[in-house]
Amino acid sequence: MLLKELSALASPLSQGQVDKLKQLTSELSSVQLAWVSGYLAASANGASTSGAVVESQPTASQTVTILYGSQTGNGKGVATELAAKAQAQGYAVNLASMGDYNVRQLKQETILLAVVSTHGEGEAPDDAIELHKFLSSKRAPKLDNLSYAVLALGDSSYEFFCQTGKDFDSRLAALGAKSLLPLVECDVDYEQAAEEWQDSVVDAVKPLIQTASASVVPLTQAQTATSEYTKQNPYTAEVLVSQKLTGRDSDRDVRHVEIDLGESGIQYQVGDALGIWFSNNPALVNEIISGLSLSADEQVIVGKETTSLVEALTDKKELTQLYPGLVKAWAEFSGNADLLALSEDKAQTRQFILNNQLADLVSAYPAKVNAAQLVEVLRPLTPRLYSIASSQAEVESEVHLTVALVEDEREGQARFGGASHFLASAEEGQQVKVYVEPNKHFRLPESADTPVIMVGPGTGVAPFRAFIQQRVADGVSGESWLFFGNPHFEQDFLYQVEWQQYLKSGDLSRLDVAFSRDQAEKVYVQHRITEQAEQVWQWLQNGAHVYICGDADRMAKDVHQALVNVAVSQGGLSEEDAKAYFEELRAAKRYQKDVY
Repeated sequence: MLLKELSALASPLSQGQVDKLKQLTSELSSVQLAWVSGYLAASANGASTSGAVVESQPTASQTVTILYGSQTGNGKGVATELAAKAQAQGYAVNLASMGDYNVRQLKQETILLAVVSTHGEGEAPDDAIELHKFLSSKRAPKLDNLSYAVLALGDSSYEFFCQTGKDFDSRLAALGAKSLLPLVECDVDYEQAAEEWQDSVVDAVKPLIQTASASVVPLTQAQTATSEYTKQNPYTAEVLVSQKLTGRDSDRDVRHVEIDLGESGIQYQVGDALGIWFSNNPALVNEIISGLSLSADEQVIVGKETTSLVEALTDKKELTQLYPGLVKAWAEFSGNADLLALSEDKAQTRQFILNNQLADLVSAYPAKVNAAQLVEVLRPLTPRLYSIASSQAEVESEVHLTVALVEDEREGQARFGGASHFLASAEEGQQVKVYVEPNKHFRLPESADTPVIMVGPGTGVAPFRAFIQQRVADGVSGESWLFFGNPHFEQDFLYQVEWQQYLKSGDLSRLDVAFSRDQAEKVYVQHRITEQAEQVWQWLQNGAHVYICGDADRMAKDVHQALVNVAVSQGGLSEEDAKAYFEELRAAKRYQKDVY
């Protein structure tokens, strides 16, 4: 029914209400209209608007189920956009995180669209772990009635590119499900490929469903409370402080950074991350342009925008992180036999990427590259995520970060990490574009009496500063234990005075530190855990939640093994049972990691 017809019929609305409705709907897009129609239908059926928005459930054959597994928010964003497009077509949609999805429902589904990223060394993101395991288990049902499509997000710089998406695709096929589209693998610059996949998959499901009269995306409370500021629409904040935490003789530069969120209304929870959009260093940009004998003012096309080369390299393109495709392209540009051979070897390429930047390619492997070719081969600049080191209960409209400056020297030339150098060199008042990336898989226990064990060496201590601030503000009485490590006590004890004050006040129950270079033998946090094995096990038996933050490659694995050894030595478990024990803790959200 058209709105202009309302006043001519026996409408239950007054003329004033009709006028208001006309005004509202004239401002909405087709996607927004689709959502509102479902919302109103749900409201008419008595659904609550304080949490999930639900209508009388359509039959499974009428529903498109969209699941996402996302570590940094990209997968969730793609899935949400897909849900909006499906709704605009009139489809009934069920959008959910894989972590919130009941795996027992899978055998009832007829259309499943999955968007999933890969984390670490080919691992499923936190919210996809349970579904990933279920599909590989003997409990997984036959899915002969299911049609599906998978979009895999990944980073080709890593060995197991898009592995989780590949796993989902192969397992669904093995269980008898029918593929609507071939698996699509997306690299870091995923936007265009994801958009094309969204459009293709919306068309592909048309023959399979009956268009529902109203469609609804069930929204969790967390989704409805999302800030208007996002990765795509960040808030322009101001840097208040960038203060060095490490001593003058330290071999590392770690900064405490405070950012003013002003009147943005941005809210975050302890455990969340802050996304930082940064500009590349002008000296680095100039080095690349001059090294290639290009003109800074030359006009280039980036996406749908025309801009100068210097602006493109400063704010649009990734300069400090290489990827295999760029190494291969540069080998062809330069014609260098050594680089060509290296680019054909995946292991050598991965190692090269870790130790070099674009500027190193330019200087070591001269090539004749024009401005258009250069911007075409470079990835888009992407924001960096930092664990938030503050609680809003303590700092209100501020957000604090603990940032380690990434720095190296090659051939006498200083090389820095893009975002860390931007923040480390920021002066008071400098603008920075930010947004909050929620991390519901790194949350304090619901009960105030629950003890917590926090393992955070180096900058991994950041979220635990936020944890303790929050617990103090909440008047929490539960016990807390921090394991912290760094090279030297005198130079690298991050937030030392604060931890000592928390110990004195009783807000932090225990603190065990490991300063690896202060004695002949190197001592790390995993060694302190082993030394305190009896007490650690007792805390676990008392219901403690365990949190690990920091380096994923070595520290997190070593700490995990130390905890497994504790379960073996103190709990009398076998190695296999000890690993299963921590897997159970993880499933119960008592063992959580924020590693990178």
